[in-house]
Amino acid sequence: MGHEVHVAAVAGPEEAPAIQEFLAPLNESGVRAHALLVPGRVAERGAVRQLCRAVRPDVVHTHGYRPDVLDAGVARRLGIPIVTTVHGFTGGGWRNQVYEWLQCRAFRRFNAVAAVSRPLVGRLLGAGVPAERIHEVPNAWQGGRTLDRVEARRALGLPVDAFVVGWVGRLSHEKGADVLLDALPHLRDLPLVVSIIGDGIERVPLAARAVSLGLNGRLHWHGVVADAGGLFAAFDVFVLSSRTEGTPIVLLEAMAAGIPIVTTAVGGVPDVVSPQEASLVPSDQPLALATEIRAVYQVPEPARARAHAARSHLDQAYRVAPWLERYEAIYRSVAR
Repeated sequence: MGHEVHVAAVAGPEEAPAIQEFLAPLNESGVRAHALLVPGRVAERGAVRQLCRAVRPDVVHTHGYRPDVLDAGVARRLGIPIVTTVHGFTGGGWRNQVYEWLQCRAFRRFNAVAAVSRPLVGRLLGAGVPAERIHEVPNAWQGGRTLDRVEARRALGLPVDAFVVGWVGRLSHEKGADVLLDALPHLRDLPLVVSIIGDGIERVPLAARAVSLGLNGRLHWHGVVADAGGLFAAFDVFVLSSRTEGTPIVLLEAMAAGIPIVTTAVGGVPDVVSPQEASLVPSDQPLALATEIRAVYQVPEPARARAHAARSHLDQAYRVAPWLERYEAIYRSVAR
């Protein structure tokens, strides 16, 4: 489209190797990437100010509560229109709730706020963000390299002939990995293997919970896995047990893999998949989750039909080109 795109990643000096690795693909694709390695918040704002003065962007687009609250104001004071994307709210402890409160207040001063799901639009309206500045823009799916079933299981060290329940995400309270663990005792009679990809602050308590439930022989803790989106073919069923979501990318990855999906009906999930495309259950109900996993195991044909329908829906509704056009229109509207 002829646009000049710059991406800035802000981190502490100790994170330099990880940030450089993260930015490398962007540099290789022609995006101008900047690693802002700063020791603290005051230095961060100064680094953002210096970059904005050097680049002189037409629009600054932020992601996440820290740049929304700390850095967007720097661009605004320089007269640069600011846009953000709201991917979701995690809730949690009082500190996180304070961050989200500050973030919602900051949204009122953005030129445009993109929400990835319909429920998030309602949350923003309730927080006082002007309706004319809110844009509902669900995430898109571009795809990438995927492995077949045998290759994916070999990469994850999973038995070739097992029935594998897959879970992928951040190990934190809002993602609900504990709900899946609590569902597994209801499935003791089934020869299941559970593959958990991801890491986070709940890793240690989740491992302890698994031991207390007698689940260790069934669980494979993989930690963070590079290019995990290409490994979903390893699963016989993908489980999303979140307590809150926007438009989860892992759900789109599971749809792309054409595997049965059991998911909680939270946030934007019901706008992505209907009961014709996935098994939807209420959040925080392990027995309901277990019942749907059992159904996929015992009566696989309807689950496969839903998976096929989900794959077709993904191809039709989540293409990248319309998504890019939506964002370009937003940028042009605020730049004017």
